[in-house]
Amino acid sequence: MTNLAPTATAEAQADVSKAQSKARRSMVILYVVLTLLLLIYSLPTIGVLLTSLKTNAEISREGVWNLPDSLSLENYRSAIQEGNVGRYILNSLKVTIPACVLSIAFGILTGYTLAKLSFRGSDILFVFLVSGLFFPPQIVMIPLFRMFNSAGLYDTLWPMIIVHAGFGIPICTLVLKNFFATIPTAIREAAIIDGANEIQVLVRVMLPLSLPSLAVLATLQFTWIWNDFLWPVIFTRSDNVRTVMFGLASLRGQYSVAYGTQSAMAIFASIPTLLIFIFFQKYFIRGLTLGSVKG
Repeated sequence: MTNLAPTATAEAQADVSKAQSKARRSMVILYVVLTLLLLIYSLPTIGVLLTSLKTNAEISREGVWNLPDSLSLENYRSAIQEGNVGRYILNSLKVTIPACVLSIAFGILTGYTLAKLSFRGSDILFVFLVSGLFFPPQIVMIPLFRMFNSAGLYDTLWPMIIVHAGFGIPICTLVLKNFFATIPTAIREAAIIDGANEIQVLVRVMLPLSLPSLAVLATLQFTWIWNDFLWPVIFTRSDNVRTVMFGLASLRGQYSVAYGTQSAMAIFASIPTLLIFIFFQKYFIRGLTLGSVKG
């Protein structure tokens, strides 16, 4: 009996050591795979960054992936002075921020109403609103173009603001209704007993609890609207109201496409979305994982 205990202990230690070694190998494999995926995903960004630091002659001679002979910021200067990147970014901000605010604000009102203030026909209304997600925007291009043209809004920023806000309401309603439905009704009832009306319940109770969902919607809506190319093509004609994506696609050199200047402008265009993600990162990750783990 005295010899069995040390033997059993040694076997247990060996099993633990094997398990730890297997776990370490698994972690190494996981990190290698994630690193490879990160490199693959980053290749376009790396290519754009390298191109933005080369002259057009160097791009034509050596291609995209070779390191530049010397770092040149000429393309960034050209994007600012000749490419009008500042005006394009300002126009994109004038479209993106109001459209985000409007779509999320309407999504909050409709989502809260459908989740907590159910009424006869609310399910039909919810299906009607969410059905907007299944309409491809291309089928309404001509009617919208005629409507805004007859209203005198063509070649202004208003059509893009209105359309983006309208197309954003279904997804905002869907996300926020599902989130508000997870909040216990007892919280709302307790606030009402304490004397709060529905607006106060929404503003003081529900909205602070919904920050993760709002961060997800703000990030996604901002990214979708900022990167949109279709509606600026349809609703704008003059260079003064072009957004950054339309300006980026229409940028030309004297004799050919200005790849270096386009790459520099693409770097400028990616900065706002990057800042939005960094600003909302904590809430964004929390919102994505919301409901994945039961409390």
